Amino acid sequence: MQFRNGIFVITEESHCPLYNVEEELEVSEGNLTLPLGKPTCLTLARTVINIATDDTGFERQTQTGITKSKFNCGGCSSGIICFEYKKAKAFTTMQMKLLAAADRREKIKGVSQFAGLLRTIETFSALSDNDLLDLATLLELSEYPWQFPIIQKGDPGNRFFIIISGTAEVIDEYGTTLATMQKGDVFGEMSLLTGERVSITIMASSPCQVAVMTQKNFKHILSRFPALQIFFYKLLVSRVIKMNLQRTEELASGMVGQLSDIAPVELCQMINTNQKTGKLHVEYERDHGLIVFNEGEVIDAQFKEKTGNEAFYEILSLEDGRFKFIQGLNTGEKELPVLGSFMALLMEGLKRFDDNT
Repeated sequence: MQFRNGIFVITEESHCPLYNVEEELEVSEGNLTLPLGKPTCLTLARTVINIATDDTGFERQTQTGITKSKFNCGGCSSGIICFEYKKAKAFTTMQMKLLAAADRREKIKGVSQFAGLLRTIETFSALSDNDLLDLATLLELSEYPWQFPIIQKGDPGNRFFIIISGTAEVIDEYGTTLATMQKGDVFGEMSLLTGERVSITIMASSPCQVAVMTQKNFKHILSRFPALQIFFYKLLVSRVIKMNLQRTEELASGMVGQLSDIAPVELCQMINTNQKTGKLHVEYERDHGLIVFNEGEVIDAQFKEKTGNEAFYEILSLEDGRFKFIQGLNTGEKELPVLGSFMALLMEGLKRFDDNT
């Protein structure tokens, strides 16, 4: 049986459980090479073999020029992919052939170095060298500058991340740093495992190198490497337990809740009476507000486009929304001057509220 050589690139896919757009299939001297690190789909292999032995041209002449023939795998119960011929570079001179070989070696070297980085991360320490090489081919290295969001709350949960270098911060909806992540830490797996959208924002707190994996490839490594499957499900359970514990502690402290249950005036009075230091975050519809307390005295306030006293009065008038008080301020924040006597601010806010009702 005579085979024609050819390289094909995947141009479309619909629910294919294995392959991604832009991955390549190659027929060379009777050998079929599928994307690295992926299992062989017999449906696709049979289709490519038929194309390589058929007389159908990989390209065809039209009135507008040469058009590439389009093919599909035939589909299965899971999905379907479409692909087309990709014309390989023609290396006619020895010099060009040597350059092509050097380019291939450089790509292999890059994957090997990436696999070496993964070897230093505890999550993947149980994998063999060959498995790490396969895993490295499924990852793309991305760089994020300082204070650039890697993922944001509400994003589709369709990617998995590994910090290769640098640090990142976990930020809640109020801009408060909840945790710091560094080399070897992973995130994004909760959304991939649960199917939910991203629930937090993670921002680069220094220039970061992050390895990124698609949802499809993540599912592939879970099925291929049982040790990783166990690790990620244990990680998921531990994070859910930690989140539930944090929520329980917040509720027990009485410093998180709805403004319909406790009015902002009463809430501020309670913080003042107990001489609390920290930030009272409020959320009303799409607007976020903030009152900063130092030992019970108001030193800053922000709401919509307003700041200072005007923002404080505006927040006092809210009748609905969510609040959360987070204790603690940094040194610079503690040095801010008091906006005024707390009782005077409170009385002025109540007077304005009465005048408007």
